[in-house]
Amino acid sequence: MSAGQFVAPISVIIPCYRCAATIGRAVGSVFAQSATPAEVIMVDDNSGDDTLTVLHELERVHQGQIKIVLMDMNCGAGSARNAGWAIATQPYIAFLDADDSWHPEKLRIQHEYMRNNNDVTLCGHQCVWLPESETLPTLPKNLHTTKISASSFLFKNAFSTPTVMLKCDIPFRFQEGKRCAEDLLLWQQIAFAGLQIARIESILAYVHKPLYGAGGLSAQLWKMESGELGNFVALYRTGSINFLLYVAATFFSIIKFAKRLIVTMLKNLVKLSLRKDGVA
Repeated sequence: MSAGQFVAPISVIIPCYRCAATIGRAVGSVFAQSATPAEVIMVDDNSGDDTLTVLHELERVHQGQIKIVLMDMNCGAGSARNAGWAIATQPYIAFLDADDSWHPEKLRIQHEYMRNNNDVTLCGHQCVWLPESETLPTLPKNLHTTKISASSFLFKNAFSTPTVMLKCDIPFRFQEGKRCAEDLLLWQQIAFAGLQIARIESILAYVHKPLYGAGGLSAQLWKMESGELGNFVALYRTGSINFLLYVAATFFSIIKFAKRLIVTMLKNLVKLSLRKDGVA
């Protein structure tokens, strides 16, 4: 950390599962921030490979700034985030996934916004796919924000997890053991509790693989859909939404799933056709 650099009262939580090849980029983007977080908590979700060795090396390089939490068994990213959340010491939590990265101004911009808008409990921002060879997009000069309504979360997830900053002391957590759409369920629970949610309309986070049709969870479209449908059931059973909203959200979600499935199948057919024609 350079002399005079602002240390923001933020705990960064990164769930880690077999991410030895990508965690360095993620952590590098954290320590490249113009506002350094007070602590970085990396949770090894029982990887069983050399991930933990890499985490300890990063801990050694960034002495005193990284905490490592070990899960006894693999429980998924949501449970890993909860484990990090349980030992967080700062008033704000920022989530980052081990294969994603942040713009260097992300924490400064987001923390300033939440500090100046104390009624906002959760704040997200825009996120894009950034291929390895491309440079970071230029940020707009003016900050534009949008308040996000609870009902909108039934039809679209306004945030990807690496964009979210929230207040540490809220009485909600990720559902333990839930592996798909667990992040969306948390945002929905916060929103339907009447707490304020906002989105910064600037691109401050990056994923490094296509959102659909690539490896990992994004390839498991049906599991993702099942997770989302399960969220609606949970919200209905707790009285957060009425039956009409439950039916509407379920119907709309199934339509979106069908569209994604068709798009993915068409892409795969094009790739297969190109391979048969000898095109790389």
